[in-house]
Amino acid sequence: MHLIAAGLNHKTAPIGIRETCAFSKARQREIYRTLQASPELYGAVLVLTCNRTEVYASAQDASRGFAVLEHVLETHCGMEPDIFRQYIYRHTGQQTAAHLFSVAAGLDSMILGEQQILGQIKDAYSAAAEADAADGLLHMLFQSALHAGKRVRTQTGIGRYPVSVSSAAVELCREIFGSLEDRQVLVVGAGDTAQLAVRHLMANGVSSVIVSNRCYEHACELAGTAGGRALHLDAIPGELAHADIVIACTGAPHAVIHGQACSQSLKSRGGREIALIDIAMPRDIDPSFADIPGVFLYDIDDLQNVIDKTYRQRLQAAHQARGIIEQESRQFMKKISALPVVPVIFALKQQAEQIKQQELQQALAKLGHLSEHDRQAVAGLAQAIVGRLLHEPVACLKEQAAGPDGHEYARLIKELFNLCLDDDDANHTARNPRQ
Repeated sequence: MHLIAAGLNHKTAPIGIRETCAFSKARQREIYRTLQASPELYGAVLVLTCNRTEVYASAQDASRGFAVLEHVLETHCGMEPDIFRQYIYRHTGQQTAAHLFSVAAGLDSMILGEQQILGQIKDAYSAAAEADAADGLLHMLFQSALHAGKRVRTQTGIGRYPVSVSSAAVELCREIFGSLEDRQVLVVGAGDTAQLAVRHLMANGVSSVIVSNRCYEHACELAGTAGGRALHLDAIPGELAHADIVIACTGAPHAVIHGQACSQSLKSRGGREIALIDIAMPRDIDPSFADIPGVFLYDIDDLQNVIDKTYRQRLQAAHQARGIIEQESRQFMKKISALPVVPVIFALKQQAEQIKQQELQQALAKLGHLSEHDRQAVAGLAQAIVGRLLHEPVACLKEQAAGPDGHEYARLIKELFNLCLDDDDANHTARNPRQ
């Protein structure tokens, strides 16, 4: 059995090509039916995000398995094979595991260390399981990938470092105030940048956000997602007297936080600190407000330093993460390489137990005068002898399972002990390791 993967992503294919492989839920179900009908595959899992379309599978033969995956993908993408195969990549064995583990850790994303991908991997496997398309080997693969992704985030902190202006703005606020819980935050704007800022604020402990925007309806929509309230632009001066943080990111051609009313409101705070984060271009906040005591004003150039610094931190974390991925993928391959010998070990122990019980019963029948304590001692002796005799061959078989001669060792043990073992048991165990 072979573990394989085929797909394309933002590194290998332009957006126009990736769009053709952005399959709907109905199309995904159709693809699963096609994959399940192939005698070359034992199982398959589709992973689709905005930046990738991949199929992971367990196959009888790697080359024939790849042929099935590529044919299915190119057919449903509606592309000619010669064109499609310019963009596709293939992985097999440990490469497959290492690639999926890297994806789960966010190392293969457009934004290094992105947080959403781990949930997308989990959802992809759940969809495959619901379609009854994932076999036991793929179950092991995806559970190990989720473990590896979580371990990378826990041990490297790669997801802590912002790489966008919005996330950098929130990171700067966190550096200023420490915890953002119970902080009153005003976001001015309701576009993509503002939406991203609100998501980062909520992820960092802000319970609700006040939103102000030229289009009041859009402000209401964004505030609703954050459990907050909306303001008209002319209500901003009054809010400046109470807010702890203001993030301004409108597309206005001129400043929207300016004038005497805003200035007086900031001065009325009596020096109580407020962070004004202006990530608009042109700027939304009057630069002179930085001279008011207690007002900390930062613009997009100030945030660029945060972005540059944290991106370098992400690169350092990614280097550490790749070491974890390498370790996890090796451990995974070692674990699955032992699967074919599991039936042999089970049959060997089962045969030994049967022989022990037969001989023990015969011996105890001849020694009918023994007390219960003595009978238990004889049974313990028999168990100890069997355990000592099996220890070396079982340990050797487990050790050799990961090597190129693992199957040969299993065959020799089977012949030497005349084990009753079906030829398909090893493949069945690999396909259904949870059984």
